[in-house]
Amino acid sequence: MTAVDSPDEDTARRGVTGRWRRPRRDRWLIVAIVVAVLAVAAGSWAVLDGRAGDDAASTTAPTASPTTSAPAGTGRASTPPAPTGTVTPGATPTGQRGAGPVPRGSAATTSTPAAQPWLAYQLLWPFRDAAQARDWQAAGGGHQPWHLDAGLTALDFARGYLALSGIDRVTTRQIGTTDAHVGVGFARPEGYGDATAGVVHLVRLGAGSDAPWEVVGTRDADFSLLTPRYGTRYASPVTVGGRITGVDENIHVQVRQPSSARPIGESCCLPAGGTNQGWSTRVTYRDAQDPVLTVVAWTGGHLVAVERFTVTALLPVPAS
Repeated sequence: MTAVDSPDEDTARRGVTGRWRRPRRDRWLIVAIVVAVLAVAAGSWAVLDGRAGDDAASTTAPTASPTTSAPAGTGRASTPPAPTGTVTPGATPTGQRGAGPVPRGSAATTSTPAAQPWLAYQLLWPFRDAAQARDWQAAGGGHQPWHLDAGLTALDFARGYLALSGIDRVTTRQIGTTDAHVGVGFARPEGYGDATAGVVHLVRLGAGSDAPWEVVGTRDADFSLLTPRYGTRYASPVTVGGRITGVDENIHVQVRQPSSARPIGESCCLPAGGTNQGWSTRVTYRDAQDPVLTVVAWTGGHLVAVERFTVTALLPVPAS
């Protein structure tokens, strides 16, 4: 027989508000189920987190590329600096095309202190060596004071020592502390201004503001002298050549030394022309006495006798 709640028991379950009140055992059952679900979820999260940690631990970190570090306390790269103050045989000196100095007295590299820049070049004129320049300095510079003027020295080199006709003025100046490039030339006919025949390269021969200027070569453009190579030793006869740009040119070549008033070798005249065309001739020189000879080549005849010139340094072979 089925039990039926009495009206009094049903009233007690609904309470005074008239709402149904769930028995306490049902509420505790729900709480237990919720706690169980949360416990299962927590366990699953822990397992997944553990696996993730294992995967992270087993991953190899990328290897950083090697870098070059500076030595401690220096702030500089560990690569050693390039050596300075040396002259390599055959290297082209600054401002001179197709000409490389040979260290004097040795085929090995020669130290060139910053205070002695002339050691990188051959001394052409007016001094034969540094001793002569020191003697001039010691005398106070009163004799031939033009040695202190790069422009006058360059001009006297062209029209005096080389005897180039018509070169009578300085056209450009680029003068530094220890070296200079001075353009010398002539006046164009009919008042068309000055023309530069050549750019003479000079260096200070000695120390101090009273060190005299010394010619060591020329800076060339469209007329160059490439053979013999600057500062190399050649026996006579010697092949002389280079490159030229021009029309109907006639190249005249001489070999000179400071101790002689006249050239000790000469060749004239070689027809040349075109754009950057090569030229070459043979010159025989005799009675070479000085340690360094000057080979000069010039061309002209359109406006004046000498319109362009170029020089190089030749070391003579002693006569046997």
